[in-house]
Amino acid sequence: MTLCHPDRIPAAKLANDALGAFAALVLAALSARIFRRRSLAIATGFAAALCPTQVLVAMDIQSETLFIALLLSAAYLLLAAADRPSSNLALLAGAFLAAAALTRSSALVLAPLLLGVLWDLRYPFRARAHIALSALLGFGCVLLPWTARNALVFHELILVNDGAGCVFYGRNADVALEAANARNRAELDRAATRIDVTLREKIAALSAEVHDSPAKLSRALTEAALAERRANPVGTARLLAWKVKTWLRPYPDPRFWPRWAVLGVGAYFVSLFVLAGVGLARADRRGVGLFCALFLGVTMLVHVALEVNWRYRTTYWDPVLLLYACYAAATLFAPRRGRSKGAA
Repeated sequence: MTLCHPDRIPAAKLANDALGAFAALVLAALSARIFRRRSLAIATGFAAALCPTQVLVAMDIQSETLFIALLLSAAYLLLAAADRPSSNLALLAGAFLAAAALTRSSALVLAPLLLGVLWDLRYPFRARAHIALSALLGFGCVLLPWTARNALVFHELILVNDGAGCVFYGRNADVALEAANARNRAELDRAATRIDVTLREKIAALSAEVHDSPAKLSRALTEAALAERRANPVGTARLLAWKVKTWLRPYPDPRFWPRWAVLGVGAYFVSLFVLAGVGLARADRRGVGLFCALFLGVTMLVHVALEVNWRYRTTYWDPVLLLYACYAAATLFAPRRGRSKGAA
């Protein structure tokens, strides 16, 4: 985020603050397009700007703020492309999603969701297919130059980076169970050190041929972790349960945060989860609601498979939760509007 200039930390923080504010505006625009209520959209924007996890992310020098802005922009453009319909907006939606994937490679799994417009029955299949293909074209136009660069440099197919194998091994090998069993910060720090040492030892034990190939190295580490998981089914079940619990846990990690923060933020997210569930059940645009539910499921599955971190859940889930929680809060205290004819 400092563009290789560590002395520019204040400027980077200001840029992150601006991106966080922009993301709140895009979320408000998404609310206006989905629910068609100006006051609700404004309230959603304010809720996003004041959301504790979003504020915390914007205060740090990490890629999450940029990623959220790109991802929300892609979502807004895709929905606008389906509503008009517009192949130009779909092209931009795919481009923004690819930019998000270049920021955080986990977004690659969202590329198939660009085809979601195919299930929007408001328009003939030919129009829907044109929009979906335009979105995929935009995605490819932004992603492929970087993939081509990787092919020229490494002579291998590497879509974004070669880090998946390292992450997968570090979070799924037997040594990862130590992190799952850690009861306090000291034990977690020791587990993190053990994971790093074990990963380095595993890499050092591989052949020179594997070391010379980023793709082979990533594949070898993935296969090694899968072998350890198959050899220890009880540990595998425990590790998966811990990952799911960590992802869905409504309160921050008590090993890092004081009791008042755990209780306060926990109460906030319990309310957010409940209201978001009510909002998804009550919202008129069922197609958008199903798309969001699928998005929540896909992003959870990919992180349970790779790496679970509360910051990552904040990045992917919080905007959807805020959208539907604000809608639920508004409709619980006001009469529902009639369903828009033909809404998707």
